[in-house]
Amino acid sequence: MRPACYQSGSMKRPIRILGIDPGLRRTGWGVIACEGNKLVFLACGSVETHERAALAERLVAIHDGLARVVEEFAPDEAAVEATFVNRDGAATLKLGQARGIAMLIPARAGLAVAEYAPNLVKKTVVGAGHAEKAQIRMMIDVLLPKANPRSHDAADALAIAITHAHHRARAELRVVGA
Repeated sequence: MRPACYQSGSMKRPIRILGIDPGLRRTGWGVIACEGNKLVFLACGSVETHERAALAERLVAIHDGLARVVEEFAPDEAAVEATFVNRDGAATLKLGQARGIAMLIPARAGLAVAEYAPNLVKKTVVGAGHAEKAQIRMMIDVLLPKANPRSHDAADALAIAITHAHHRARAELRVVGA
């Protein structure tokens, strides 16, 4: 499936999608543009927090970093990776707090925010739901040749944005049909 990404209305322009890979240590972000069936890399990076800082300070750092990204790149839509629950309940709760910030920032900017399961992201980008991080990075190089993510988190965020580009029509149908 190829994305068809243009704004509706009389003047069609590419849609900017912000992908976010939430994490308490590093929250990855990636911005792509969809021009018809073509995906174009715009930027990526990560918001890093200090491991020894208090949880509230770390959440503020994630908030402020993502707010700068939204302000600078003015995305039209956002996508966030859904949290998977692991055996460490405390770690899952902390990740959930970082994820809440990752959803709040684009929502406060008036953007629709979609959520995608990690396996769907991997399947969309690599073709297998249990792909390794190295395989995701390799496919990012193929799909977005100008991208050069410096971390796995940034590469994962680009993969989330690509997933949204491919599945956004279905996401819109869920919102409209709700």
